[in-house]
Amino acid sequence: MTEAVSDSVPTYFVSIVVPVYNEEESLDALWEEVRDAMALAPQHRFELILVDDGSKDNSFEKIQALHAAHPEEVRGIQLRRNFGQTAAMAAGFDAARGDIIVPMDADLQNDPADIPKLLAKVDEGFDVVSGWRANRKDKAFTRKVPSKIANALISWITGVPLHDYGCTLKAYHRNVVVEMNLYGELHRFLPALASWAGANVAEIPVNHRARQFGVSKYGIDRTLRVILDLITVKFLLSYSTKPMQVFGKWGLYILSLGGMTAIMAVMMKLMIPKHNMTGNPWMYLAIFFGLSGMQLIGMGLLGEISVRTYYESQRKPIYTVRKRLDSAPDSNTPTVNEERNG
Repeated sequence: MTEAVSDSVPTYFVSIVVPVYNEEESLDALWEEVRDAMALAPQHRFELILVDDGSKDNSFEKIQALHAAHPEEVRGIQLRRNFGQTAAMAAGFDAARGDIIVPMDADLQNDPADIPKLLAKVDEGFDVVSGWRANRKDKAFTRKVPSKIANALISWITGVPLHDYGCTLKAYHRNVVVEMNLYGELHRFLPALASWAGANVAEIPVNHRARQFGVSKYGIDRTLRVILDLITVKFLLSYSTKPMQVFGKWGLYILSLGGMTAIMAVMMKLMIPKHNMTGNPWMYLAIFFGLSGMQLIGMGLLGEISVRTYYESQRKPIYTVRKRLDSAPDSNTPTVNEERNG
């Protein structure tokens, strides 16, 4: 779907995906800013996909009005209830027709004028370009400080250093996200998951503005969900195709502890023949460690069976390919087939 107006200026069909929850006051201004921003990059066609995530205000009525006024550029999706930002984003990704997908927030804190900058960075050969709110317009104690700590933790655990995982404004090549299943709060970890799959990830500073309408939808419960999803992401990045390596390894460690405590219990019995073994704590520790170790190894075996069933039943590869060097049909001339058109 990528076209080229010249040898040096590629053009894209850009799908701008915006989850919407109780943002009726922002939508008209959002459309106008997106339209004006894309006018600065006229070589790119675009569509604005507004996903109403079970709003309780008149957000979907606004979306319907925008679609009626601009049927070629504005598309709307209404979810049956409030499923959360990740689910709304996944619905937008599934509906997107563009070869570049740009998610952003509906509250006008992301600046649509940054979209051409993201696309320009994509032109440099990056598969994912992540926005960095370098001058964030949020409260320091409740939002900025926790965000810095969270970003440092995520960068350390995933091995993909970014200043701002929480910034929704990003640009993805379609092939990067088309086979990723989103759930929980995993949308914020997409750059790390994409990097694990072999994508080139870049980060650029973007503008961040104070909220103009409504109130923030984020609370402490969201932070807890992010922490739990981070554990999931770490497992997916490191052990998703080899669960025995994590469960089996710790199972062997614990079995070793069980063996050592069993030796301690036997030594106490030999050294103190009259000692009552039923009250010996080393014996109970040996039993506990032994059962725990065997249970972890059993979980690793079950995980290995599940992984093999998953990949083999779907014929799903455990790798991703950037280029293939094949022979052209009915010809001995080699050709280069790329997953991402450039």
